[in-house]
Amino acid sequence: SGRVGRGQDGKTDGFQLSSRADFFEVEVGLETTLKRPIINTRDEPHADPQFHRRLHVIVGDANLADMATYLKMGMTSLVLELIEAGIRFDDLALANPVEQIHSVSHDASLTHKVELCDGRRLTALQIQRSYAERVADFIGRNEGSGADAQTKDVLSNWIRILDQLEADPMQLAAELDWVAKLQLLNGYRRRDGLAWTDPRLQLVDLQYSDMTQGKGIARKLEARGSLKRLTTDDQIRNAVTDPPSDTRAWFRGECLRRYPESIAAASWDSVVFDLANRSSLQRVPTLDPLRGTKAHVSALLDQCDSAEELVAALAAT
Repeated sequence: SGRVGRGQDGKTDGFQLSSRADFFEVEVGLETTLKRPIINTRDEPHADPQFHRRLHVIVGDANLADMATYLKMGMTSLVLELIEAGIRFDDLALANPVEQIHSVSHDASLTHKVELCDGRRLTALQIQRSYAERVADFIGRNEGSGADAQTKDVLSNWIRILDQLEADPMQLAAELDWVAKLQLLNGYRRRDGLAWTDPRLQLVDLQYSDMTQGKGIARKLEARGSLKRLTTDDQIRNAVTDPPSDTRAWFRGECLRRYPESIAAASWDSVVFDLANRSSLQRVPTLDPLRGTKAHVSALLDQCDSAEELVAALAAT
């Protein structure tokens, strides 16, 4: 998130909010690299297609700041919840989405106004505010159905971040990657009198996201408390091997843990076993995202000492 240079070749000097925005060329499409679309329409639900479809939004940046990732996922989830409830956002549709995401990304002042299909012109912050207000209204009207604590927390942080972006974006350097990166780059520019075209700034830009141990600037900012964390190292390590217990991921993860030598492959929608007593590979489908949970299959797994026993038990059900 955040990028030195504008345009796909990056040769126009300056800073922009997004590292990916300039590379999107169409609104929707099947490709993910050529003629990159905002929304990819490839038919891969990774679940039972009679009941599930995948909305593949590929326009987002890769973030290192925990809060940026948390809000990106949380905000999208809340908006989708409203859409599923029948609430429409047609009045916020952009007249030219591809061109407008380029323009918004190029404006670090956050004052650029985009044209909507109905002819109005609003800033990206004003559009975000409209989404947030509708989500807040929906949650308020459905309070009796029990909005969970995380939903309320996402909304609270969403509104707080919007308020601060309107007041002084640079105060969010501890929570948003593009602000953290811009603050860092401006520090180098002031100290060494660097122009935006200076290759040293481009190096800092790349080093911010370097995942190599001890080299990435973002990780160094985290270590000294300058980039806020929502997770701990232990939580991250545990998440690598301990999948959520309330989705099909738990079954997949437990199979890998209990029967590693018998697993030929594992994916979103199946686990493939290579069994000593079978001449061909055995595929166990996991098409329902909410089956294969700990509550659903833990007793079965505890009864099966081998993958052969598990596959036989599943075949008998």
